[in-house]
Amino acid sequence: MPHRRAVVTRVRAAAFLILVAALAAPAADAASTLERIRSDSSIRLGYRAGAAPFSFKERDGSVRGYSVEICTRVVASIQKQLGISSLRIEWSPVDAGDRLDSVAKGKIDIECGTTTISLSRYEKVDFSLPTFVDGGSVLTAVTSKLSRFADLASHKIAFIPGTTTEKALKRQLGVIGAKADLVPVKDGLEGLALLTAGKVDGYASDRIVLVALRATTADPAHWQLLDTDFSFEPYALVLRRDDPDFRLAVNRALVELYSSGEIDSIFYRWLAGLGEPGPLLNAMFYLSTLPQ
Repeated sequence: MPHRRAVVTRVRAAAFLILVAALAAPAADAASTLERIRSDSSIRLGYRAGAAPFSFKERDGSVRGYSVEICTRVVASIQKQLGISSLRIEWSPVDAGDRLDSVAKGKIDIECGTTTISLSRYEKVDFSLPTFVDGGSVLTAVTSKLSRFADLASHKIAFIPGTTTEKALKRQLGVIGAKADLVPVKDGLEGLALLTAGKVDGYASDRIVLVALRATTADPAHWQLLDTDFSFEPYALVLRRDDPDFRLAVNRALVELYSSGEIDSIFYRWLAGLGEPGPLLNAMFYLSTLPQ
């Protein structure tokens, strides 16, 4: 029976090697982002085209904005960390519906927009340290007399499906027992268009986004935001799950940006026209300045 035993031993050894390879595969994938970036000398970034002043595309094709500049600073830091002479950025547009999948499936390495950290999203992707803190509100006409959240009952409110705004809006309406007619839109521009045309009574989104949209209208003074926020929105860069080395590289760059004070110039370049940084945002920058 020696031959039979030898066959069994080889089969068991082969099965063991297959098992080891299967267990090792996720670990290899997890370390692949920095390795691929070093190998290709390129990094793939996603941006929200309609999320000015955080991310948008200029007429000349350049991608710009608060989150975009933070991402380019992160790229420069990663290039330095990897010790490579050049690092090309490949930009890809994403929207509220496909941004998480684009990261999870490896189409982009980082999403640079206005994505809020949430526990449910952690099931699909990972996040960097926070890059901004905001709250959810509703843009309405001053003449509408809609100043409190409870006033939204029986009115048409536009929103982008699949966002944290949608969840928070529905949750808050349920808490106070108010029924509003919620109208889904593709993006903020469509929401604002419906609002200015009088087809909806309000457009719900993050407060800073609404302030930026209001500034683009012919008469900004005609529009107002609710007195209080209905949600808490901590923004972050979206990363692939199970890639701790890449997340660490990104967070090292953000900590340096915050601790050096360079984040101030980025803020004032893109957001100063919308108001001074509040105490919550200043606290976020301070608390994110982790020790090396």
